[in-house]
Amino acid sequence: MTFNRDYYEKKIQELTTENKKLKRKIHKLEEELQSSQSSDVIEETVSELSGEPLEIKHKQKESSSKQASGIDKYAAPTEKIKLYHSLFKGRTDAYAEKFIHSKTGKPGYAPKKLPFWERTDDNTYAPYTPEVIREHLLGNLIAGVFPITTDDTCYFLAIDLDGENWNEDVKALREVCSTFGIPMSVERSQSGNGAHCWVFFQTEVMASTARKLGSELIRQAMTKRHELDFASFDRLFPNQDTVPKGGLGNLIALPLQKQARANGNSLFIDTHFQPIEDQWAYLSSIEKVSSEQLAVFIEKLKEENGEISLSDRNESRPPIESRDFPKTVHIKLSNMVYIKKEGISSKGLSHLKWMAAFFNPEFYQLQAMRRSTYRVQRVISCHEETSDHLLLPRGLKEKVITLLESLRINVIVEDERNQGNHIPVKFTGILRPQQQEAVTRLLEHDTGILCGSTAFGKTVAAINLIAEKEVNTLVLVNKVSLATQWRKRIDEFLEWPESESAKSFVGQLGGGKKTLTNKIDVALLQSLYRKGTVNECVKNYGMIIVDECHHISAFSFESVLKQANPKHVYGLTATPRRKDGHQPIIYMQCGDIRYQDDAKKQAEKRPFSHTLVTRFTPLDQSIKEGDNLQDLYSDLINNDNRNRLIVEDVLENAKEKRYSLILTERIEHIKILKALLEEELDNVFVLSGNQGKKKNNEVMEKLEAHESDVPFVIISTGKYIGEGFDDSRLDSLFLAMPFSWKGRLQQYAGRLHRLHEGKSDVRVYDYADIHLPVLERMYQKRLKGYASMGYELKSDNQENSRQAIYGTDDYYDALLTDLKGSKENVLVSSPSLSYKQLNKMLNNLVELDTDVNIMTKSASEIKSTKHRESKERLIDELEKTRLTVKAQENIFHRFVIIDSYIIWYGSIDVLGRQSSEGTFMRIESPVLAKEMEELV
Repeated sequence: MTFNRDYYEKKIQELTTENKKLKRKIHKLEEELQSSQSSDVIEETVSELSGEPLEIKHKQKESSSKQASGIDKYAAPTEKIKLYHSLFKGRTDAYAEKFIHSKTGKPGYAPKKLPFWERTDDNTYAPYTPEVIREHLLGNLIAGVFPITTDDTCYFLAIDLDGENWNEDVKALREVCSTFGIPMSVERSQSGNGAHCWVFFQTEVMASTARKLGSELIRQAMTKRHELDFASFDRLFPNQDTVPKGGLGNLIALPLQKQARANGNSLFIDTHFQPIEDQWAYLSSIEKVSSEQLAVFIEKLKEENGEISLSDRNESRPPIESRDFPKTVHIKLSNMVYIKKEGISSKGLSHLKWMAAFFNPEFYQLQAMRRSTYRVQRVISCHEETSDHLLLPRGLKEKVITLLESLRINVIVEDERNQGNHIPVKFTGILRPQQQEAVTRLLEHDTGILCGSTAFGKTVAAINLIAEKEVNTLVLVNKVSLATQWRKRIDEFLEWPESESAKSFVGQLGGGKKTLTNKIDVALLQSLYRKGTVNECVKNYGMIIVDECHHISAFSFESVLKQANPKHVYGLTATPRRKDGHQPIIYMQCGDIRYQDDAKKQAEKRPFSHTLVTRFTPLDQSIKEGDNLQDLYSDLINNDNRNRLIVEDVLENAKEKRYSLILTERIEHIKILKALLEEELDNVFVLSGNQGKKKNNEVMEKLEAHESDVPFVIISTGKYIGEGFDDSRLDSLFLAMPFSWKGRLQQYAGRLHRLHEGKSDVRVYDYADIHLPVLERMYQKRLKGYASMGYELKSDNQENSRQAIYGTDDYYDALLTDLKGSKENVLVSSPSLSYKQLNKMLNNLVELDTDVNIMTKSASEIKSTKHRESKERLIDELEKTRLTVKAQENIFHRFVIIDSYIIWYGSIDVLGRQSSEGTFMRIESPVLAKEMEELV
């Protein structure tokens, strides 16, 4: 094909000329539109020629004169875009664009990226500009804005309401805003099946403050319309207080999108849910909220709503009055507490629902770490609802009745719970005094939790409960090993009629067995919940006992208890608090804690000592802070020096004829440690989920048959053996991998606390990797756990030295004694500084006759101007003394080293802010002192 250059040049010239003519025509029409009473035809012509969107026409024609206070639909496109940009402001360095997934056909949004040749390390995304808004309004793209800016501020709050009755939710929210004088604009969503409720701010405000307004608005709206879902708390824009690291925050679809407008959607609507005729005039009339007004609105709403605590019990709820209830409330007890809704106001029903709800700690933990909270519920609710009844978990029965009676409401209770079948059983054991007290307290209630440390004898106490109640009972467990233990204990401590065999009286479901007797049965929770369906057998018992009930908050396990309808439900656990903070679900399903022992007091009662041996691991330069946690774990398990340290301690214990348990979190680590130990020891056993049930049963049989005076070593994962494993010979625990949760520590250490003849002391060896902040923080949390369990410190074989674990309330005098006894030098590492602690400690340090060096974190690392300047002033004050002060980055250790020998190490800043739960351990070790001095 021949390229005809002349032809194309001529065409280009023609198009250029035509373009100039059209521009002149557009300009002329715009001038006419601004200065005269133009018709809708002119507006249409301008829109068509300029590519700007047409407004939806209504039957009633408006006056074409522009409002004196702002813009209307006849305004110039540039003015409209300017107005639009002033309202829907967010991040300027990025925006989102809607797309249709090529494989699924489903729509989604993704940040728009720059062409690859324009990208840099600091600039990947296309910016949010007036041109993007123009293309969005034209229908050439569907854009979304990221509300939260890089400094955690925003220019608007939006609440997304959807669902079948979204319009009723909007009415409730409008009523609240009208009552409190809050200007709110409502936009029908692009789908037409929901709405965005917008509140605009005059200036940027902190996202956390805007979200407080959103939360209080939703809470107040729930009192007007109790059907408003708790999930509304998750549909705020912005959806968290801070920008997640490496993320942009959530996005909201921009309004007035052309294709959606054609269907009457993506438009702002009036109180009758009709599109406002002149969208631009409406937008120009929107009243923005000042920061001062915002603060006032929040306070007024809080005053009306009442405070809601973030605590797991959530005792404080919206205020309630007797007029919110009828004179008589009917309650039916079954698998849940059924409350008849007739005559109860929306405010009353909302209050009852809040009793079954709690703020999700996981959401706030993620937010505090600047991680995404996507698909993490902010509020977790455990209520259900029918057209006639509100259903609350059984554990709230007493609270609900107490509340109603306090309001002088007559309560009629109908009990449809399974009362159970009588079983003639007799308890053949003898309870210890604390076990008897626990049983007595449980017997006073239909529900309740026995919280006892390991070796308390919770299983035996629960078996006594069965004998006291004499009703058919289902015991729920989550491990086959626990099912086996329960059956053994039942056989040991219960006596039933001679005419009944053990097989006909005690059954099991799960673990390869299906032998339910409907008398006393032990069932695995996993076997009761299959493919989303709960086994109907759970409804056949008068009593359910949930062992290790802290697991019940898992959805499938909770579902089992929600379907069961026994009169009595009791839970057993050593650690009611969960790492994810979901323990309120445990209380709602099993009842409140009726008895809780004190781990420290229990330790004092045991006939053996409890010793913590801390091994500070050597620094490995190859392990970097920037690695993610899983990579750090991989580095640790492959660290030969660290593994050798663990093995040497185990071998030393074997020489003392001790029985050792090594817990790690990786199968690979088990293999490494096993290989190293088998070079020196014969009796090394492995228990892990990956080697199969048959192999683990063989190992268990070998352990049971093992000679009592020959030491052994068990290597396992915490997940497999951390709870429910019972071998009373164990007296030494080696924690080969770091973790932080106190509950897990209690479970692991509990393996040692069983009574056994000849056991005089138990030891926990903790390998503290304090060279990296994330791992050091984990150790600090474990240290608190040891203190709460009554463990005493031993380190570097300094048997005759004064080793101890102190708390914030009792360390000061002991530390001061050591400081006054210093002869050569003192090194203080205190990342933070506070006026209070400096006033308390400074004179003591200045008066010492030794050299005193203070290390603290540099003020330059502090983001807040106020706090940074405060830190600088404190450093200046220190430098005016005779003390040597050094401020630098990456100071995170908290310790005092005296004469390169005595170490005070822990989570307490001696010169800075102090937590009431801080810990300090005192160690005498020149070797460790030298290593810690090198850290700073």
